[in-house]
Amino acid sequence: MRYAMPTHRLYVSAPILAEQAIPLDAAQMHYCLSVLRMGAGARLFTFNGVDGEWEAELLTPSRKLALIIPKRQNRAQPQRGLIRYAFAPLKSARLDYMIQKAVEMGACSLEPVITARTQARGLRREKIGAHIIEAAEQCGVLSLPEIAAERPLATWLTALPADCRLIFCDEEADHNASFALMQASGPAAVLIGPEGGFDAEERAKLLGHPGVITLSLGPRILRADTAGVAALTLVQTMMGDWPRARSH
Repeated sequence: MRYAMPTHRLYVSAPILAEQAIPLDAAQMHYCLSVLRMGAGARLFTFNGVDGEWEAELLTPSRKLALIIPKRQNRAQPQRGLIRYAFAPLKSARLDYMIQKAVEMGACSLEPVITARTQARGLRREKIGAHIIEAAEQCGVLSLPEIAAERPLATWLTALPADCRLIFCDEEADHNASFALMQASGPAAVLIGPEGGFDAEERAKLLGHPGVITLSLGPRILRADTAGVAALTLVQTMMGDWPRARSH
């Protein structure tokens, strides 16, 4: 069934229950009343990452107060995806783009890893969270990815669950991993390295990880943010939640 994208979607952190008023904060009030010029009685859709998507009515009982009243559930909350996205942090503008695309591509978590050639550190998790919400509001996503704390690559790799397949996007891979991806199932972590790639010691650790799938992203060297989109596309198509034909 095709999903018709609502005109306006608003993320809220409160539980969503039918006919239970949810106050809007100052930024949400400004967005609804001043940017979108919505008036009392306007309809919009709201979600919180837990209770699905709801059609709601906007109320403005005073100049300093705006509420939304959930009326009916439009979509049930889907199961969280199984594709984790791990990446070496990038500089601001490209990081913003990467976060937006990872949300759109259905990543269930964003996991920054520090490598020998990582150029940016000290990510602001609140800023990442704001970009996640903005992307989810715009693209119809209901499950917001979790944000992990920055960790050194070796620490991240050691903590990876045994049932989670590591998909290592390796510039030096000389084969296409389509068949291996089609045969895989369950949780997976897509790992994108920094500009300049992983050093020799890091590559050795990654290639030695149990069950690792090395993934070639084609004959061209891609920027890290572009590589993330390409890798998530391949993984979601072959073993993720996109419609696909699989051989068993």
